[in-house]
Amino acid sequence: MAWTLAQIAKHVQGELVGDASFKVDSFADLQSATSNQISFLSSSKYKKYLAITQAGAVIIEQQLASEVLSNAIIVKDSYVAYAKAATLLNPQEEISGGVHSSAVVDENSQLHSLAYIGAQTVIESGVKIEAGAVIGPACVVKKNVTIGRNTRLSANITICEDVQIGNNCLFHPGVVIGADGFGIANDNGKWIKVPQVGSVIIGDNVEIGANTTIDRGAIENTKIGNGVKLDNQIQVAHNVVIGDNTVIAGCVGIAGSTKIGHNCIIGGGVGITGHIAIADGVMITGNTMVTKSITKAGSYSSGIPAETTKQWHRNVIRYRQMDTLADRVKQLEEQLKNS
Repeated sequence: MAWTLAQIAKHVQGELVGDASFKVDSFADLQSATSNQISFLSSSKYKKYLAITQAGAVIIEQQLASEVLSNAIIVKDSYVAYAKAATLLNPQEEISGGVHSSAVVDENSQLHSLAYIGAQTVIESGVKIEAGAVIGPACVVKKNVTIGRNTRLSANITICEDVQIGNNCLFHPGVVIGADGFGIANDNGKWIKVPQVGSVIIGDNVEIGANTTIDRGAIENTKIGNGVKLDNQIQVAHNVVIGDNTVIAGCVGIAGSTKIGHNCIIGGGVGITGHIAIADGVMITGNTMVTKSITKAGSYSSGIPAETTKQWHRNVIRYRQMDTLADRVKQLEEQLKNS
């Protein structure tokens, strides 16, 4: 479906410069866009492509608007405007309510007439699914789960017993919610299982990426707040609490009983130990290891950036000599004090 630039500019609350009736039907990057497409610029390193782009229009911020040779939509934040415009040009597929003939639905479940259950999906007893929810193919929704309005499970997703999911959520393929947490106790050298009797509560407007897992609580529930966005392949252990509007990038591991505040941003590959608290408004950069509580908002980092192998070997040798060097410094300080 094609949209006029006037419609797009209104949708993103931007200022249109050019032909308001000009129509575009899709997005493309500046290098490959054609005249029926719209593009955007959010990073100055791609500025050079403005002179050669064939895009029918460009979404751009005020300071670079004069360099656009075609139609332009001027906005405060071009990446945010791109997200809104892309949503307009790529609307979510409308799916009518119903149950696929190959689905298995327990008679003691409650499915709203406007909910949809996909092929080969299993819905167990006590499940409640609200209007507009879409449960895609090959999903398993176990006993006493609640799924809110307009929430979508894409495919091959498992929701374990007693999990509560809010409204307008989106789960990508392979997500597992409510599997047992890693609870074990050492009984005279033998590991025995600790029953995991809590569950998982997920708020509204939550997005969870492919193959991310969120474990059920050991006693109390694991909790994911409203507006949380989780990337792919994240592990959230039992009894973790993640505050509203926190965003976590891929391959993060969060150990048990950690509490993460509201409006945090956690980069990819971060490791967070258990039984600590992270304050609201904390940013943690990629590959950081968090081993103790963070009590103040701000940006936190650890780890060693990549360097040549030769330099890394030299630095490791120096690191191993630090204890000896520290002892020598103390001895020198004592000698100076006594001289």
